[in-house]
Formats: sequence, C-alpha cells, structure tokens
Amino acid sequence: MTNETDLPILTSLIAGGTAGITVDVTLFPLDTLKTRLQSPCGFFASGGFQHLYKGVGTAAVGSVPSASVFFCTYDTIKKIFSKQVDPVYLPVIHMGAACAGEIGSCLVKVPIEVVKQRQQAALEKLSPLLICKRAIETEGYLGLYRGFVTTTLREIPFVLIQFPIWEWFKAQWYCAKKENLSIIEVAACGSVSGGIAAAVTTPLDVAKTRIMLAEKNIHSHVDCWRLRTSTMLINIYREQGVQGSSLI
Repeated sequence: MTNETDLPILTSLIAGGTAGITVDVTLFPLDTLKTRLQSPCGFFASGGFQHLYKGVGTAAVGSVPSASVFFCTYDTIKKIFSKQVDPVYLPVIHMGAACAGEIGSCLVKVPIEVVKQRQQAALEKLSPLLICKRAIETEGYLGLYRGFVTTTLREIPFVLIQFPIWEWFKAQWYCAKKENLSIIEVAACGSVSGGIAAAVTTPLDVAKTRIMLAEKNIHSHVDCWRLRTSTMLINIYREQGVQGSSLI
C-alpha cells in the first residue's frame, strides 16, 4: 500500500478540498432532507421535499476550506507521529490526528453550517448575507458560531469512531489483497466506517441542528439554558422519546 505519510501537505489540501466539495454537492439533497427531519418545526413545515438544493452554494463555498483544513491537519499529525510509535498504537495516532483536524475544521465549518441549515429549513428564500446580518444583530459575531460546542461534541466522537475503523479496514484489505487498494475499495472502507460513526452520533447531530435553527433572544436566560447541548437532548427525549434523537 502506498505510504500515505509521504504525501506532501499541498496534496492533502487539494485532495481534501476536492473530496469535500464533491461529497457535499453530490449528497446535498440528502443533507437537506436530514436537516428538515431534525427541524423543531417539523419536516413539511420546513420545506418537505421542495427546493432540495436550497443553500447548496453556501455549502460549496465552505466545504473546500473546511475539508482542506481537516485533511491537512490529519495528514500532518499522522506523518509526524506514525513513524515514531509501535504499529500497535497507530489507531491512537489516527484518533488524535482526526480530533485535531475536526477542531480546526469546525472553526470554518460552524458558521457555514449555521447559514446553510437556516437556508434549508426556511420556507422563504434567504440569502447568506441576510442570515449573517440577522445573527450578528441578535447575538453579535458569536451568533455565527451558535452550536459550536455541540458540533465539536458530535464531530470528535464521529472521527474517533470513523477514522480508526477506516484505517483498520484499509490495512486488513491490503493484507488480504497483497496490493494497493483501488479508489473504489478505499471509498467502500470509508462508507462503512462513516455509516457506523453516523449511527452512533445521530443524537448529537439532532441537538446541533435544533440549536442552530432555534430562535434566540440573547437577553433571555431561559433561552441561553435551553440551547445547551444537555438541555436540548433532554427536551428532545421528553418530547419525542428515543425516536426523536434518532432522526436521520
């Protein structure tokens, strides 16, 4: 298998950005349906099956820098530490590198996600600039980072599950095949590992969507408490039970 730790940083930036925008644009209708299913207003009240590409421009603009930051950080840390530890500890390196990559990526991803999800769940057509203006007027610039903690709490477990499984699948497949994996085979490993991670972290994803979409009065202590991750999860469970936190 090609030694991935020898890949230059520029390759990680280009590959990560290309992969990010390709996945985000291709699967965007599914992402819109997921957001509307998780919306507190309900699926049909948030747009139903109409205008499934609403907000795709916002997602496309944000996906390149977000994915590039992630993969650049991930590959850099993996390159630095992989040759210095026993192979048995490589999953720990992969998990640490993925966590660092996600934290950096969230600094770019969260404002984009806030704008994109509000476009997806709004019945009227909202421009990204209008959404940003409303958020800043109501909550200041931190309004664009609504749900940052919840997003991080969701993304870190996601990559802690996904990337070690992905790397393990690739290694096991390579050992069985005795030659480099094809792009399709690597993608298959990623699809399975990503599906497992998504299933485990769905409750936090629901909470993240609810927090990003909720109307908030910055002067209300009730609203500040209501938009905490733990409070949101408890409220979802009380209102809809386990099913409410497993919406996909």
